[in-house]
Amino acid sequence: MQALLACVTSGGKILSCGAGVSSYLAAQFATHFVGRFERDRPELAALALQGDATDPAADTPGASDPDCYARQVRALGQAGDVLLALSASGQSVAVLAAVEAAHARDMTVIALLGNAGNTGGGNGGAVGRALRETDVLVCVPHERAARIQEVHMLTLHCFCDGVDAQLLGDQDTDSSLLSA
Repeated sequence: MQALLACVTSGGKILSCGAGVSSYLAAQFATHFVGRFERDRPELAALALQGDATDPAADTPGASDPDCYARQVRALGQAGDVLLALSASGQSVAVLAAVEAAHARDMTVIALLGNAGNTGGGNGGAVGRALRETDVLVCVPHERAARIQEVHMLTLHCFCDGVDAQLLGDQDTDSSLLSA
């Protein structure tokens, strides 16, 4: 969360991308950042990169367009920006190429990964291995993509809530909800 907060408070932007179904989570995150999460606040700079969410091979080494996100990172990313990358398998070549493009632009990478379909073990597959020491890795130690994506959604909501709390202060608890 600190990497996101440092980026947006210094005038940077968050570029988000996800392989396959994870692209919807990346888009939802950008929508919450630009619009609002649970309360009104000034807009924060975030953009969901466009890929093919319907490609059944998107979260594998066999994606139909492995450079789809990297091209956008090279066109839009600048030093100080953050790439938020999601892959339930950690094996998406498109997400891996985006991470490499972000590193070439001196961007920090926050990777939400998993081990869906991996036979070789944990730490987010090829994408996880490509991360630098200054990057942030959240790896869900599970093999089922649906469970990994559920944890990713919760994590993204925590990121949004944490940034809002830092920018706006803690939100008062609605006492009417507690009495129900």
